[in-house]
Amino acid sequence: MFFTNMTFIGVDPTAGEKPMVYAAIDHERRLLALGGGSLDDVLAFAAGQRQAVLAVCAPRRPNLGLMREAEIRKDLNPPPAPGRWENSRLAEYLLRRHNIHIPLTPSEDRDCPNWMRQGFELFRRLLEIGYQLFPKPGAERWCLEVYPHAAFSVLLGITPFGKNTMEGRLQRQLILHEHNVEVPDPMRFFEEITRHRLLKGVLPRDILYTPGELDALVGAYTALHAASQPEKVLMIGDPEEGQVVIPAEEFKPHY
Repeated sequence: MFFTNMTFIGVDPTAGEKPMVYAAIDHERRLLALGGGSLDDVLAFAAGQRQAVLAVCAPRRPNLGLMREAEIRKDLNPPPAPGRWENSRLAEYLLRRHNIHIPLTPSEDRDCPNWMRQGFELFRRLLEIGYQLFPKPGAERWCLEVYPHAAFSVLLGITPFGKNTMEGRLQRQLILHEHNVEVPDPMRFFEEITRHRLLKGVLPRDILYTPGELDALVGAYTALHAASQPEKVLMIGDPEEGQVVIPAEEFKPHY
């Protein structure tokens, strides 16, 4: 596999005005694309890639009821309390043990929010056009699941500020910049603030990416990390139910 020819894509179906946001980088972490559009727009972009790793910021499927199985529950440390966590995925329980808060995925499509259903459909159609679930050997195009909040938590080593706050956007963009992803240095935001601008309420917001763009970018970064250094990622959860790929070799006990 020649990683120099691959495109690394992150897709966030939870973005605001447009249904999905996508970002693409190359093996040198240069920005190739950053945009938004429909599910079909994202699939058209994905289909045009000969070699690619695409990270979806959403679950692959509803939970399969694994957290209701006594044999699985008893092997967890600590085991969940009786009646708790029964309608969630194994990955979600394991992430929350590290204080990484993640939405729970119900077992029925109809009970899932729209952004989750969009993720299910995106995964289904990616598999139809030839993408394979990471880390299938020999594939030229992979897809995988990421959870941006978890990725940012492990990259920062702490729980980040809220994604929709100014400080949260600055923090996320700064850690991407520190990891050599081609994004503007967010510290320029402060250099552009003058007394006049502050009094007039005119801030240099164009320097900062939106929460959806930042989530898509950390997805693309995780895709690159997984393809180039598969031994240095964590895959959390059950392979059949859905695993969340984390760009780190190990977890801190608590974030």
